[in-house]
Amino acid sequence: MSFRDRLIDSLGAFANKFNSYRYIMAIKASFITLMPVIIVGAFSVLISNMVMDPKNGLASFAMFSFLADLKPIMSSINYATLSFLNIGAVFLIGIELGKINGSRSLFPGLLAVICFIAVTPTNVELMVNDQMQMVKDVLAKQFSDTRSLFLGMFIAILSVEIYSKLETLDRLKIKMPESVPPNVSASFSALIPAIITVVAIATLGFVFHRVSGIYLYDAVYQVVQRPLETVVQSLPGILILMFVAQLFWVIGIHGNQMVKPIREPLLLGAIMVNMTAFEQGKEIPNIITMPFWDVYMSIGGSGITLGLLFAVMIATRRKEMREISKLSLGPSFFNINEPVIFGMPIMLNPILAIPFIITPLITGTIGYFATSIGFAGKAVVMVPWTTPPIINAWLSTAGSMGAVVTQLICIVVATIIYLPFVKVAARRAEQAEQPVIQNA
Repeated sequence: MSFRDRLIDSLGAFANKFNSYRYIMAIKASFITLMPVIIVGAFSVLISNMVMDPKNGLASFAMFSFLADLKPIMSSINYATLSFLNIGAVFLIGIELGKINGSRSLFPGLLAVICFIAVTPTNVELMVNDQMQMVKDVLAKQFSDTRSLFLGMFIAILSVEIYSKLETLDRLKIKMPESVPPNVSASFSALIPAIITVVAIATLGFVFHRVSGIYLYDAVYQVVQRPLETVVQSLPGILILMFVAQLFWVIGIHGNQMVKPIREPLLLGAIMVNMTAFEQGKEIPNIITMPFWDVYMSIGGSGITLGLLFAVMIATRRKEMREISKLSLGPSFFNINEPVIFGMPIMLNPILAIPFIITPLITGTIGYFATSIGFAGKAVVMVPWTTPPIINAWLSTAGSMGAVVTQLICIVVATIIYLPFVKVAARRAEQAEQPVIQNA
């Protein structure tokens, strides 16, 4: 077996094992479910600022000034969706992990939320009349939005795992007479495991705070979440993440699914921060977000294959390649490129795999520097990943024409990168056909 075959087998085995972890499965399923919530919140931000804002939006014109009075509607939607994203994530991870562990009810999700609140500080210090006062029994926004996402994920997994283990112990089940309805009997059966789980998690939070002097939130954020945010939201970090995704794609494994458990919490968290800052009229902090990945590093789908399709149309007359390109062009405008990945093919193709891997790294670098110098606007709106190119650049940046121009440049660069590889691939295909023609 060659080194290439061994490498492919090793990566394939790792991918299968990684994707089979129940925690990874639960997290991925939860964020898929959360995506419509994020999109709703994102468009509330877009409408609030581009339509209803009395200074910069459509409401700044006299005939549309009445729209400014409707802005609180969008603000309330934004608060109800984006500001409670972590609570939704905790609930859904609890449900998904509970299903994997054999639970047939929604109770694990509710239990996960209860346990998360149990380790979260509910006292907030506020400055009132130049005096610091303690306000009790409130949940600060930092604990319900994405800043507590990793703590929420950790508590959801830990609490459901403890509960699932305890639920299997017969001696902890309260057995009811057969005349009792099954749903009531199931509730009583889960009572003792639920009590033990909540007490254990709450005690963990209490002891940790007493011993260390800080809350679990501070520890998880400073030790885990913030370093990961720093790495992934840097140019080298996002390029490494993209490289890993592309590498798995070329051996036949869905690369985006492999990096999703790392990518989604961090890049979605970054765009949430940007949307909040945009809504409040503050400076936008993050360049690298989930829309950045879609707008500059996944134009037409993974590998910027829209450039490959254009390169095929320019560089070769081979019928099969052009037919595949024509069939793939429509889906690619909605960032769906499985037809070209499997049809060209790109998988296990050493010629086309090279530009497939390097092109998004180059276009991502172009997008990063164009944004960092202020030519392209930073992403402030989360748009669906199926939004066509140009439109997604314009919408995600709230109307930045610099972002649109930058994306067009990336498409041109991608086409140029693919051109010589397409010519080589076409020449190889012709050479492979020659012996067949001669023998005939």
